[in-house]
Amino acid sequence: FGSEGVSSFLGNSIKNEDIIFCTELVGGLEVSTGKVSTVEAMNGSTVLLPCTYSSCIGIKNLYFNWHYNDNGTMLKLCEAEIPMEGVEPKVFVFRERVEFVGSSKSNNISILLWNITFEDQGEYICFARNPKEKNRNHSAVFTLIVEVDNTLTVIIVSVLGGVIGLVIIVMVIKALVVHFLLKDDEKNKECLVSSSGNDNTENGLSGAKADNKGTPKA
Repeated sequence: FGSEGVSSFLGNSIKNEDIIFCTELVGGLEVSTGKVSTVEAMNGSTVLLPCTYSSCIGIKNLYFNWHYNDNGTMLKLCEAEIPMEGVEPKVFVFRERVEFVGSSKSNNISILLWNITFEDQGEYICFARNPKEKNRNHSAVFTLIVEVDNTLTVIIVSVLGGVIGLVIIVMVIKALVVHFLLKDDEKNKECLVSSSGNDNTENGLSGAKADNKGTPKA
């Protein structure tokens, strides 16, 4: 070898050794969905599916995609290729309600799911492949659990409770009014009976006086 050939050979050897050392020590390319790989969300809400990548020697033409595991059938949600670090990728999205929100500047390849339904529940796979590491690839799984939104139920129960409470109040007021009306009616009846008795007494006395006056003397 000439001096240039030796330098080139040594340089390539060092680079290859660095790649091998980096792969063995750190594990090379890795993708992660964070410390918590499961999220529970309400039906109709929007959910972030996080995913980041890391590589100890950097990236070049990094390919990534997201898949949804539909009972064993892998449905591709989106894919893209990042030419180099700091360059934003052109992302192709294949499903409705899916939005790419990541950035190569922060090694972020996360996506958003809009207006989720119960059919969106399941496993989501974030995958990446780095040609700079001899096409080393890695993937991570994120699980989505969709729950029922109880807001409407709470509102209905609250309204029903208010209606029932109002009905009870109306019934109590009605019972009180009827009670007082009955009392007044009884008092009126007592007054009528008393007045009628007085009239009869007066009429009896007047009749007796008239009879006494009309009797001829013998």
